[in-house]
Amino acid sequence: MRQIQKAAVLGSGVMGSGIAAHLANIGIPTLLLDIVPRELTEQEKAKGLTLEDKQVRNRISAGALQKLLKQKPAPLASKKNLALIEAGNFEDDMEKLKDVDWVIEVVVENLDIKKKVFTDVDKYRKQGSIISSNTSGISVEAMAEGRSEDFRKHFLGTHFFNPPRYLKLLEVIPTKDTDPEVLSFVKTFGEDQLGKGVVEAKDTPNFIANRIGTYGLLVTVREMVKGGYSVGEVDSVTGPMIGRPKSATFRTLDVVGLDTFTHVAKNVYDQVEGEEKEVFEVPEFMKKMLENGWLGSKSGQGFFLKQGKEILELDPQTLEYGPRKKLKTASTEMAKQEKGLANKMKALVYSKDRAGELLWNIFSPVLVYSADLLGTIADDIVAVDRAMKWGFGWEIGPFEAWDALGVEKAISKMESEGKTVPAWVKEMVEKGHTSFYKEEDGKLSYYHNGEYVAVEENPKAINLKLLKKQNGVIKKNGGASLIDLGDGIALLEFHSHSNSIGPDILQMINFAIDEVEKNFKGLVIGNQGKNFSVGANLAMILMEAQDDNIWDLDMVVRQFQQTTMKIKYSSKPIVAAPFGMTLGGGAEMCLPAAHIQASMETYMGLVEAGVGLIPGGGGNKELYIKHLEGLPKGVDFDLQKVANKVFETIAMAKVSTSGEEARENNFLNEADGISVNSDHLLYDAKQAALNLYESGYKAPVRKKVPVTGEPGYATLLLGAQTMQLSGYISEHDLKIAKKLAYVIAGGKVPYGSEVDEQYLLDLEREAFLSLVAEPKSQQRMQHMLVKGKPLRN
Repeated sequence: MRQIQKAAVLGSGVMGSGIAAHLANIGIPTLLLDIVPRELTEQEKAKGLTLEDKQVRNRISAGALQKLLKQKPAPLASKKNLALIEAGNFEDDMEKLKDVDWVIEVVVENLDIKKKVFTDVDKYRKQGSIISSNTSGISVEAMAEGRSEDFRKHFLGTHFFNPPRYLKLLEVIPTKDTDPEVLSFVKTFGEDQLGKGVVEAKDTPNFIANRIGTYGLLVTVREMVKGGYSVGEVDSVTGPMIGRPKSATFRTLDVVGLDTFTHVAKNVYDQVEGEEKEVFEVPEFMKKMLENGWLGSKSGQGFFLKQGKEILELDPQTLEYGPRKKLKTASTEMAKQEKGLANKMKALVYSKDRAGELLWNIFSPVLVYSADLLGTIADDIVAVDRAMKWGFGWEIGPFEAWDALGVEKAISKMESEGKTVPAWVKEMVEKGHTSFYKEEDGKLSYYHNGEYVAVEENPKAINLKLLKKQNGVIKKNGGASLIDLGDGIALLEFHSHSNSIGPDILQMINFAIDEVEKNFKGLVIGNQGKNFSVGANLAMILMEAQDDNIWDLDMVVRQFQQTTMKIKYSSKPIVAAPFGMTLGGGAEMCLPAAHIQASMETYMGLVEAGVGLIPGGGGNKELYIKHLEGLPKGVDFDLQKVANKVFETIAMAKVSTSGEEARENNFLNEADGISVNSDHLLYDAKQAALNLYESGYKAPVRKKVPVTGEPGYATLLLGAQTMQLSGYISEHDLKIAKKLAYVIAGGKVPYGSEVDEQYLLDLEREAFLSLVAEPKSQQRMQHMLVKGKPLRN
């Protein structure tokens, strides 16, 4: 059976090193090669090095590895993963390709250079190894010309999107000679191991996402200039309001870099004719920006320029910066009131005001263009829609957008303006089919060659929206739903605002555990929202605190603690499936579970100190126990060191930057799992619950917990007081630290005392309630709710 046990990446630029980092993130040892420098640097001369020294010869790839540690967002899920990447060069290390299962070429976008590299690869690779190019638009067929038969059979395009760790899309481009088994393997490996959304693209300029995305961006620029809109006005209506990322149009261009974008646009411009060629010609003012070096974020200015706290926008006419404007019209205000993206889009796109006209003039050409290219860039509409969602962060792809706007209504408006609608779309409507997608009994199908065909889904990609339509909901309230996941496993799905935890969610968890203990094999706590949970309902806590309803809050905190204990001691396995922000109460729901199946992108932390509190739902106790349980068995350990680490993690509100880092911070233990593909998270969590049940799961035995007591409290306090005297923390921070230290140390007991969990929960609850009543803590909560960031008072 084919496996990738070792890989090589040729080219160590931002993209090459990013791909190498992502391979290391999933545990694959990777060779990173680049050219040999032709000149010594001043530092190398000072050290007496020569061009023959290995340190000099590997300088470029070794330098790229060091940059990985500083880049933001971090390409490595854990800094430890850097050890899996070996730096080398094209002259000394090509023979190492004989040990490699997959070679990925990421050198400069020049066909001649790529062909030269592949000539060498062909010489040194082992038979049967996969070779691919990460080109963003050079013909994949042309690259394979003149290579051996075995090379051509194992060669294809694999176009990653930057940054490779975070962007989901992987476009796979086979040639006429690619072995179907190789294509199938790369697609499966890309999805299951690399965690990608994989689409098969045809060998055409810029493939799928960059072809349509670049066209859409250039159409937007054209309409901005034609309609006299400002850069800020365009961005204010081309972001989340129409299901696009917050960075909208021009902020996206600033992030991507105008030089990169221009290169991608030119790639199509050079290879197409007529009207399409006109669109892909970058306008004069953008060429002038390039000459000025105004490339965007990397050069400090682009379409936007930050001056102090103010962000200024560029005027395309004068190339001067001025205050950022927003487009406010009747339709933008109406869209804010609408529920659901389809309703918002219709309210905007079909209105006759300035926002409506701009958006219609942007949307309609992209819809027509996408339909025109079907069969040329991809075989079906699903590949096109997925490419745009996974590569450009669109909430819905072009054909889904057409459905949202109403296919017939959109066609009628297009034709009234003299636009030519592609014949196959007209034919579809004439046959009585008025949408590109159809949903029946929770099953999704799409229009393809005159009929509707089922959308192929990986069985590991559970879609809760469709599942609820198929299986119904066992019980729900305003905060959560209990769903049958099949095979004897139930799922508790949060769906409150930001998935914040309030009494309704606690009530549903208690119901779910009772139901599962009677009728199911296990329970998964998970959802498919933006984040797993941003914590307890802070607005409710603040309101009760300001009304002096401490007794009511005491009841809620007790209920929260009882719920987390019920999760921990359930007779059936409970698996938590965190992803994205898993903060405060969200983390407290995960820590006591029998197993945590986290997404690779899990940002977990007990962050209550940031709002003037400490965890109140059992988080301090559970993180402390996780640390104790993670220690090697049978080895003497320093209890104080454990207390110090837990105290520091909670007092500094540390949040993991990945699932891997959550494990390093002891939020996850060695037995807990990490899913690289976020779409497979619930499936993996379900399998974990089944495995626990089938291996004879028993609830954990209640044990006493060893604590540091009074001497430990004094040690923790000394550290906090030193920080306050040094000016690192405020007086109120010290007050919070004192309460936290008392809880972690286990109160006024001798060092090494063993206490029960309820005793620790009582300490935690008392500390939480005393801090909630503090005016400065209430100020911090208020600030977080209004401003979305912590207040240091």
